[in-house]
Amino acid sequence: MKPRSSGSVIRLAAPLRALAQRFSFLLLVLASIALMMVGKIESVSVDSARARVTDAFAPILDAISRPAATAARVVESAVELENAFDENQRLKAENARLLQWRQAALRLEAENNSLRSLLRVRPEPSVNYIAARVIATPGSSFVRTLVVTAGKRDGVRKGQAALAGAGLVGRVIEVGEWSSRVLLLTDINARIPVILSNTRQRSILAGDNSDQAKLLYLPPDSPIQVGERVVTSGDGGLFPPGLPVGVVTAVSERGIRVLPSADLSRVEHLRLVDFGLPSTDLDPSPDSK
Repeated sequence: MKPRSSGSVIRLAAPLRALAQRFSFLLLVLASIALMMVGKIESVSVDSARARVTDAFAPILDAISRPAATAARVVESAVELENAFDENQRLKAENARLLQWRQAALRLEAENNSLRSLLRVRPEPSVNYIAARVIATPGSSFVRTLVVTAGKRDGVRKGQAALAGAGLVGRVIEVGEWSSRVLLLTDINARIPVILSNTRQRSILAGDNSDQAKLLYLPPDSPIQVGERVVTSGDGGLFPPGLPVGVVTAVSERGIRVLPSADLSRVEHLRLVDFGLPSTDLDPSPDSK
């Protein structure tokens, strides 16, 4: 009896399984549509359920993300440690080089002091200067001067050098109680003893009321080149040696032209420097013009 009952059950289940397989896809589609309709109708409930699920998984996600963040921080710390090590090695090497230079400087200082004591070299006198503002440029076709806001009450005296940031501008030719007048080195009356830095040729820088000055009394075969620096020579006691004057811009049969180091058309402030030299009158005053 038992084999007959089991066979009958199989025969009855076979049609039901075939029917379920035939309508399974349709049932899934209907279930999806039903869920979509429920989501549309009960959106608040669905959002609430989604929020509860998110809240439930948030601790798990946080626990998972912590090792990743920790690993990233560890990698970043390792990179920073390596960079700090390299920087430390570089600074140690630079410090060693600076210590070597310091020792060399101390040795040269001691040698310099020893040689000075043997030669009995007297230190150069301290330099005093007065800062002044340019308030007028009463120039003309015949005279190029500047008026500055410093005079006798400030310690200005005739013959002092007038310097701008880049170099020599001229010298004081007239001193009042509250103001002074400076003759520019491009004025036709200006004459300044100079020396060329490369060839060591001595010359006289003469102005001609143009934007550039010219060099006088040079030998015809002087090997002067464009770009050579011109500085004061110290001859005659007018200025101390080494003050920047200008740069050679042209060498031709018409003469050697020098562009002043300072832009004389844009000077706003000057330093009137007292180098402790006796006042001289190499430049005639333009008052007679």
